[in-house]
Amino acid sequence: MNLQSLTGSHNYFEDFEPGQVLRHARGKTIGEIDNTMFAHLVMNTAQGHFNEHAMKAGAFGQRVYFGGLTASMIIGLAAQDTAENALAELGITGIRLKVMVFHGDTLYACTEVLEARPADRSDAGIVVFRHLGFNQRDEQVFEGQRRVLLKRRNFVGTPA
Repeated sequence: MNLQSLTGSHNYFEDFEPGQVLRHARGKTIGEIDNTMFAHLVMNTAQGHFNEHAMKAGAFGQRVYFGGLTASMIIGLAAQDTAENALAELGITGIRLKVMVFHGDTLYACTEVLEARPADRSDAGIVVFRHLGFNQRDEQVFEGQRRVLLKRRNFVGTPA
């Protein structure tokens, strides 16, 4: 199988330039199972994520979705364009959760390339992305930076 044929042709290190902005194609509507499963997987037991009865009397009138889920969804929505050729995730910084996410919200992502520079190895380079997430009302729900070691196009492996 030719593994290169399974990967997009526009997301190698050389394809990213500072100032470039990507609007990612997919959106994701957040459902009940997303919040419950994700929060349980990471052992988050905050009642704000699970107790609808208690939260109806709270400031938001309903449960709020776990911020870790919001961050993961936005980075996941950006992954097709920014992670297919990643050799390593080097860091995530500057996480900001701007607006609460609730059941039924649909999230979208866009990405700005902040930096693209050679790595200390010849087969890859380092790209710094600024990911932004928005809900269906175009309210910004997320912001964060991600540093990734990306393959160079000329070092793609040969077919197996």
